[in-house]
Amino acid sequence: MEWNYSSAEELSAALRAGAVTSVELTDEAIARIERDDPVINAICVPDFDRARLAARRADAARARGEDRPLLGIPVTVKESYNMAGLPTTWGMPQYANYVPAEDAVQVSRLKAAGAVLLGKTNVPMTLRDIQSFNEIYGTTNNPWDLARTSGGSSGGSAAALACGFGALSIGSDLAGSLRTPAHFCGIYAHKPTVGLVATRGMVAPPAQALPVDLDLAVVGPMARTARDLTLLLDVMAGPDPLTHGIAYDVALPPPRHERLSDFRILIVEDHPLIPTGAAVRAGVNRVAEALVDAGARVERHSPLLPDATEAATLYLLLMMSNAAAGIPVDEYEQLRIHAAELSADDGSLDAVRLRGMVLSHRGWVEANNRRELHRQGWRRLFAEFDAVVCPVTPTPAFPHGQDGDLENRHIDIDGVAYPYFDQLVWAGVATMPGLPATAIPAGRSPEGLPVGVQLIGPMFEDRTPLRLAELLEQEIGGFLPPQ
Repeated sequence: MEWNYSSAEELSAALRAGAVTSVELTDEAIARIERDDPVINAICVPDFDRARLAARRADAARARGEDRPLLGIPVTVKESYNMAGLPTTWGMPQYANYVPAEDAVQVSRLKAAGAVLLGKTNVPMTLRDIQSFNEIYGTTNNPWDLARTSGGSSGGSAAALACGFGALSIGSDLAGSLRTPAHFCGIYAHKPTVGLVATRGMVAPPAQALPVDLDLAVVGPMARTARDLTLLLDVMAGPDPLTHGIAYDVALPPPRHERLSDFRILIVEDHPLIPTGAAVRAGVNRVAEALVDAGARVERHSPLLPDATEAATLYLLLMMSNAAAGIPVDEYEQLRIHAAELSADDGSLDAVRLRGMVLSHRGWVEANNRRELHRQGWRRLFAEFDAVVCPVTPTPAFPHGQDGDLENRHIDIDGVAYPYFDQLVWAGVATMPGLPATAIPAGRSPEGLPVGVQLIGPMFEDRTPLRLAELLEQEIGGFLPPQ
């Protein structure tokens, strides 16, 4: 039997039953990577020798009667996580030889759970793109169409899962970096509630791995089934043992419902700042129809939904103020000059991004206070609804486009060009208020490309969108291998 496309849950059952060994699973995964990855380029830093050693140890542990959550399961790790003995570059050529001495906290948790780490997956330079390519490791292709992107910044992980290179992967998400690659490659990913999962060691070189509480950004699980997302989130969740973990433990509430017919769902398929492409709109409606057919209460409008234009503005202000914090002083001064030249009534997203890059601390505090009002609005909405279904991005995976500056690129939506970064407003719907969001497959475009949607749930009620994802997988189907 071939095991490469089996779920982690299925592999665990087979290992417990003695139907396969971790060494066999690991050798099979490595053989598949060596056969198929030359044209995909998902695994940028293989670690096969240590993987085989970990597999032998996993089999020995199981023979002693041990049974940990991921014992013997082959997985991959996004390149941006520190792994002792392997390079962490974030795609930056000047750090091609940077090798951290300690594992990121999530790498440590994978190892403690018994996972076999096959290697690291490709990313864009500094993780700042919706595509995954860099000068060190090259371009990761979409397994469904090699001429298209696998997404970013966790594009290597999504492509690896779609190709059967390991059962699970871990990524990160600030601007859809878990959800967009999942949507483009036809897999599952979960952006946890902000602060739920410790991020120490998911840090750009050569910075020290400190237990900081990141604003907006999270780390999270990627898989080929919804149930595997929950399995991996249970391994990842919890505070950093150097700070909050000293006093706090994690106890996520159960999902609000166990049957689709009990869910109350708000469908949002349009955004005031960017159109939704026809293929993605069809995916959203496919999910909506399945919910209606299952007896769920489905609404398409609600006055409780926080204002989407203001939300996008706050998201870009908060995100760009963070992104610009480390730029050189002379570049920062030039940005301040350009921002001062903007017309006061220029509310374009380009203008918002520029203002965010030079946001004062006073301005950040004001934006953060407005964010809290949005969070209160979401709490009111989730008193009436259990989840929101909406797009991840306006289009399926787009053709590789690596020319020019990011700010000068465009995204084609049904034949009309829009600024490249405007598509991030859908990611910001969940990111700005810090809400959990699960990306799920929702069918195919007319060209045969995967199309996904995101299920946004209440803060710290991650199990609700995850359970909804499981139930929808049963209704509309889930991951299928690339054809």
